Amino acid sequence: MKWALLFAALVAAANAEVFIKETFDDSWADRWVKSKWKQSDGQAGDFTLSAGKWYGDAEADKGIQTGPDSKFFAIYASLDKVFDNTGKDTVVQFSVKHEQDLDCGGGYIKLVPATSEKQMDTFGGDTPYSIMFGPDICGYSTRKVHVILTYKGKNYLIKKDLKAETDQLTHVYTLVIKPDNTYKVYVDLKEIASGSLYEDWDMLPPKTIKDPKAKKPEDWDEREEIPDPEDKKPEGWDDIPATIPDKSATKPDDWDDEEDGTWEAPTIPNPEYKGEWKPKLIKNPAYKGKWVAPDIDNPEYVHDDTLYNFKDLKFVGFELWQVKAGSIFDNIIVTDDFETAKAFAEETWQKSKDAEKEMFDKIKKEEDEAKAKEAPPPPAEDGDEEEDEYEDSSREEPSHVGTINLPEEDESSGHDEL
Repeated sequence: MKWALLFAALVAAANAEVFIKETFDDSWADRWVKSKWKQSDGQAGDFTLSAGKWYGDAEADKGIQTGPDSKFFAIYASLDKVFDNTGKDTVVQFSVKHEQDLDCGGGYIKLVPATSEKQMDTFGGDTPYSIMFGPDICGYSTRKVHVILTYKGKNYLIKKDLKAETDQLTHVYTLVIKPDNTYKVYVDLKEIASGSLYEDWDMLPPKTIKDPKAKKPEDWDEREEIPDPEDKKPEGWDDIPATIPDKSATKPDDWDDEEDGTWEAPTIPNPEYKGEWKPKLIKNPAYKGKWVAPDIDNPEYVHDDTLYNFKDLKFVGFELWQVKAGSIFDNIIVTDDFETAKAFAEETWQKSKDAEKEMFDKIKKEEDEAKAKEAPPPPAEDGDEEEDEYEDSSREEPSHVGTINLPEEDESSGHDEL
């Protein structure tokens, strides 16, 4: 059995087709086109080739980095050929490093159909796409992985909340859509979500709906409890007043009955008053529960076996907005075989991730040490100055670690493009 599974995997890998594999070398600009979107009003940022401040391999880890801050970024490339995924898996994978410690902005990729070709010169937020996939971060409220699929001209966001990685290291995001209308999402080659396109998106209307013509029967009793018909009001209940004169009050000495009228003591709440009498409640023997209209088949529902199907995927691109720029995108692959994409991630990201983390830790340690040296000494406590006059002036002063202040996060919603 193991040999049969291995043979099947080898056959699938041999037949796998790769529609783009991009590692961003020095010739990357020959393959990628910067969109004219937002350029005329100066809101367009740019992409530059860089491995960033920390990396595992200075050359192999080069990708395209966004900059400067508070700009829109849009760039795209053509697939090697149009991808018709009829009967095939669709796998899109890429890596992104939010080196700048992204506070608000997108980090996702888009697959765009050939039908949008005439709009690609100004590829931007309004350009129709087929698949949008990847992380989106904005403050503490938005830290998720988008999976947005287009169906009959409308974009549908996955209903699950998928957590995005928010550190400053490189992470790999992989989406797999299968012709049986199931999907899987991986982060760093670990599965974080899977399920059905029918259940986790609202591309199709519900199979059943509440019958709009149904009406609640007149004798339907929704009261869980009712007044006890055998409970009787105690005698004298209504004779107890709500307030009584304050016996401790006395007429003011300057009160003049002729001018001020007859003095009456102010009233206070009567401690013996029990309020309006109501019979106690008992369970309603006729209770039938809350009435709900019965389900009927939805006349607008039409089953579709082709939710997964995109017949003309032609472009791949990034269309983003970032408050703080500096994200580095790398190692893009679009293929019809997950194992091929996995092997690509293992040859690129996996080989570099440990060395990148080691370099990151070293740089952060050096930065912390530099901040500690630059931090001012704490104010002298009472008696310290006087004590210093008697102590040896050559004694070594202790070091003091500065305080790192975290910036306030913007709680506004992320760059969700639906």
